Parts: sequence; structure tokens; C-alpha cells
Amino acid sequence: MVCLGNICRSPLAEGLLVKKVKSKGLDWTVDSAGTGSWHIGEPPDPRSIQVAQKNGVDISQQKARQFVQADLEHFDVILAMDHSNYMDITRHATEQQKEKVHMILNFVHPKTNRSVPDPYWDDNGFDQVYHMLEEATEHLITKLKTPKRKGPQL
Repeated sequence: MVCLGNICRSPLAEGLLVKKVKSKGLDWTVDSAGTGSWHIGEPPDPRSIQVAQKNGVDISQQKARQFVQADLEHFDVILAMDHSNYMDITRHATEQQKEKVHMILNFVHPKTNRSVPDPYWDDNGFDQVYHMLEEATEHLITKLKTPKRKGPQL
């Protein structure tokens, strides 16, 4: 899960997916990062923590980190929150690594490349983003769930 600063969208997506993966007994590794370095080591935005808690998801212990080249090797699926993040992730990726990178909302609206809006500048946007990511992570699990092998690392 990758957004710009790893304090708003991607922590919500990580928290949602971790909760769903655990509840379904899936053996998946889930993480999040930001393409920027401004918030490394910081907890998620208090508004993200609040909307997550309101919906039964705890993201309060997460710490922001920056996306690194090694993530392209380590993870099987990399989900960008918007087009800018997608471009930042794929800029230095090999052709094979680019196949791992997807816009997260394409799991809900295939081939539309819709972005999850950044709620940082809009206090009212966090609920909307939460619900978008809730739907996207549900579709993601349905699409990627494979009971006969170990699941992907996201």
C-alpha cells in the first residue's frame, strides 16, 4: 500500500487489509509506505487513526516509512493510491517489477486508473477515503485469495 507520506491513505489501507486477512485466516504479509520522506517514523495522521478506530480498525501503532527499491523485490503486489504514486513507484522498476504495481481502485473499477483522493487537506475526506479503501481491499482479497498456496505479500 503506497501513498505520498504514509500517514493518511496507505495506513488505512494497510490496517483494513490486515484486519480482513486475519479474519479470513490468510497467510499474507501486509505493509505500507510513502513515496515521500517527510513523515518517516511518525504515526498515521490523527484523523486516519480516528476514522479507523471508529470503524473497528487500529492503526495507531503504525510508523511511516519511505518506499524503497527493495520493496519491488520483496513484495508480490504493490498498490498505489494515485497516479503520481504509481509513476514514482514504477520510475525505476524493471518491466517485470512493473507488473506487480497496480492502482488500488482498479480492483473495484477495472482499468479506470481512478485515484484515492488525498484527504490531508480535507478533514471531511477521511470517511470517504476509508469507505473507498474498505471496498477496494474486499475486492482485492476476493481477486487474490488462493487457498492452495501461501498468499501474496502486499
